[in-house]
Amino acid sequence: MSGLDVLRYWWVNQNRTYRHEVHGGYLWSPKRKRDGRRNPFYETMREVAPGDPIYSFADTRIRAFGIARSHAYEAPQPTEFGTAGRDWDRIGWRVDVAFTEIHSTFRPADWIERLRPLLPSQYSPLLPDGRGVQSIYLTELPRELAFALADLVGGEFAALARAELVAESPATPAVPEIVVWEEHLRREIESNPTLSPTEREALVLARRGQGRFRDRVLEIERRCRVTRVDRAEHLRASHIKPWRDSSNDERLAGDNGLMLTPSIDHLFDRGFISFEDDGRLLLSPVAHRASLERMGVATRIAVGVGTFTPGQSRFLEFHRDAVFLRSALRAPA
Repeated sequence: MSGLDVLRYWWVNQNRTYRHEVHGGYLWSPKRKRDGRRNPFYETMREVAPGDPIYSFADTRIRAFGIARSHAYEAPQPTEFGTAGRDWDRIGWRVDVAFTEIHSTFRPADWIERLRPLLPSQYSPLLPDGRGVQSIYLTELPRELAFALADLVGGEFAALARAELVAESPATPAVPEIVVWEEHLRREIESNPTLSPTEREALVLARRGQGRFRDRVLEIERRCRVTRVDRAEHLRASHIKPWRDSSNDERLAGDNGLMLTPSIDHLFDRGFISFEDDGRLLLSPVAHRASLERMGVATRIAVGVGTFTPGQSRFLEFHRDAVFLRSALRAPA
């Protein structure tokens, strides 16, 4: 959500996935740890923006330099990670990256005396002796540390890292994996013999916020909670718990929806805003405040949008937990 926004700098540990991710042009992480708990170094995937520089670290060396080409989007575990076919049950975060390998790889430990004063006090990718912290997958770098690394790597990478603005039109994937995933789910619905043709049609239309789902949401919601627009032709029926994460019953549930203007629907779907059960509007620390204001979201005052039904509150709990961007990590500027 940056437009012409100041870059953020990232460090990714790729000991086991370097060949797949760098040669494939992406980063991929699970959403959570195996025990179901959040991992803050996976959560940071959702904070990467197009144009952000990324340092790839593997086998004690910085081996590649990348520029993010997309925001994070949901995608199944890559097949090259060793699964037998697409693992549709292991959905994680993917960021497309234009990587360039560094021919004269750079070993930070050889320069740790220079780098040590620049290491952040929290979530540092390096230990004081220069070894990498393997428990970290993706973490943000303070700008001065990023610049120092770029200068030590040298060449074109130094110039790229010191660019101050995000490119206006970064490339985006031709067919994002999230679309492939949702198409997979759509085909499953259309081939499900336990569903009637009418049920199949309703579930497929609900993916676009149309049909039976929209009618049911309109029975509960008559206007956009944020902008107050109340003309139905200007509103979208937006799932609170995303269609792709919902059961068939949840995909058609009126309580699993809000009527939102297109710009607010975008912010809500991407996790830049959410709502407390009592109606308080939540703004993600990741969201660009000036852009929010231009899109009709007040950022300088507390905003209440009214209370929700018990069913909506249940789905909002999922949205706050799994969609809303909470900015778990922040490196100092």
